[in-house]
Amino acid sequence: MKQLFKYGDTKEFYTTVSKKDLAKFNGVEVHPYYSTFALARDAEWSSRLFVLDMKEVDEEGIGTFVNVQHISPAKIGDEVRFIATIKSVIHNEIVCTITAKVNGRLIAKVETGQKILNADELESLKRVAQRD
Repeated sequence: MKQLFKYGDTKEFYTTVSKKDLAKFNGVEVHPYYSTFALARDAEWSSRLFVLDMKEVDEEGIGTFVNVQHISPAKIGDEVRFIATIKSVIHNEIVCTITAKVNGRLIAKVETGQKILNADELESLKRVAQRD
């Protein structure tokens, strides 16, 4: 793993809310706004941008947690700006705080964790998951 980043470093990611991002359960639309699920997915992607730069060829990132505080809605067509900020890099774990905003209005605060593992560690996890 390449140690390229430190506390306070940032990455940005932009996405536009589309119909696929709306809240749905069992195929039924709940409301016409950006779902917490889609928001968490996109927030995790914004923090993964660090992992893509840090991992070696034989390594991969794996999520360890996502904490979402969904504060206000975003509708179809809204552009969401995610700003991921390194909170810590300890050994092979990267923790980021993320803000999501639409036109400067805060819609979410998120914290994510990801670990960078080598191929052997990933294979070991795969074997454990197959046993369960």
